[in-house]
Amino acid sequence: MALRFIAKDPNTGTNESPTVWVDDQNADLVLQGWTVDDVTVAECLETGSIPEHEAVIRIPARMVQALREACDVAEGTIIR
Repeated sequence: MALRFIAKDPNTGTNESPTVWVDDQNADLVLQGWTVDDVTVAECLETGSIPEHEAVIRIPARMVQALREACDVAEGTIIR
């Protein structure tokens, strides 16, 4: 697996998370984000379960442009 770094949240202060990457092999988006609180988890559970191998994370709205860029990169990576 080769991850292509897209962006980190510019407002983290310590330059840590949230972060967005694209997997060059299969064009999956790989996201690092904030752990959500119990209220958010409960609201998400209203639409279905969250399997143990999955997690709900929060990405700040200021990273929308980074997510768009990641989607563009992923779309260009997909072999048709």
